[in-house]
Amino acid sequence: MCGIIGFIDRTKSRMDGSSIKVALSLMNERGSGDGAGYAAYGIYPEYADYYALHVFFDNLGESKKKVDELLEQWGIIVHQEEIPTTPQPGIKKVHTPWRYFFKPSEDLMAGKMASENDVVTYIVMEVNANVKGATIFSSGKNMGVFKASGWPEDVANFYRIEDYKGYIWLGHNRYPTNSPGWWGGAHPFNLLNWSVVHNGEITSYGTNQRYVEGYGYKCSLFTDTEVVAYLFDLLGRQHGLSYEMVVKALAPPFWDDIDRMPEKEAELNKAVRLTYGSALMNGPFAIVVGTENGIVGFTDRIKLRPLVVGENGNRLYISSEESAIRALDPEVKNVYTPRAGEPIIGRFIE
Repeated sequence: MCGIIGFIDRTKSRMDGSSIKVALSLMNERGSGDGAGYAAYGIYPEYADYYALHVFFDNLGESKKKVDELLEQWGIIVHQEEIPTTPQPGIKKVHTPWRYFFKPSEDLMAGKMASENDVVTYIVMEVNANVKGATIFSSGKNMGVFKASGWPEDVANFYRIEDYKGYIWLGHNRYPTNSPGWWGGAHPFNLLNWSVVHNGEITSYGTNQRYVEGYGYKCSLFTDTEVVAYLFDLLGRQHGLSYEMVVKALAPPFWDDIDRMPEKEAELNKAVRLTYGSALMNGPFAIVVGTENGIVGFTDRIKLRPLVVGENGNRLYISSEESAIRALDPEVKNVYTPRAGEPIIGRFIE
């Protein structure tokens, strides 16, 4: 039932968050006021080489001290501050949103972690699973997630979303079904530079959860969407698959369809299904993913949740509804609905 939207300017021309606030608010009938959020890429150019860690703290005492200590075990905090907010009548501020700009240290990593991304992934998993009163909800470079329990316009006003300028924007209006409405459960879900907004239900969550946990990920945020972010990180970053191949693994063709394919195409799809059977996602869903190189949109193999695409010059839009796209860009061209399981990919122009 949720409303989702994603936008990319392929030339990295940035726009502020005022338009996506309006677009997402047009889909309020898809939400319940229990959660909304935004992700924006390109918003921290002055700290572009550092990981921007956004954290919900229940208090700024013991839990923050533990996070500070963990970060200092692995690197340097170059700057930290409370994320600026403005009180809203529709939002009860139950957490303090905080941000760190963090750089892992090669000396501290030596012999322990293979890459900076591995360090940050470890920190996110450790804090979210084991530090009471702290949740890292955004951990990429030159990007950030802003979310809370509330309606889209209230969450946008709370975070002053119009003050940020990005070349990729994601938005989500939540209608929770099988999980509670809380700040950490609002979308987008993020790990490193992967951010996910999702409409629907991942009925294969148990299988998918066990699969990613076998690779060291910890699902601790009480919602099925969390596992989608970890699947993209595992297949896209650790296994090096293209976006097209990741989608083929997560939403593959049915066996009957594979049997009717040309031989080479059938062999590829069989290999993907056999290799990544535990990553296959069942259930009704439409998903948009933000990445460091662009955006990816796709649906389940039957398309039980809507997804609409629009293009205008260098800009690509993906949403639950055409009206939201036209609110972002009244001059949008080439509006269409993709096929079930078809990946819609927007990449930056080199």
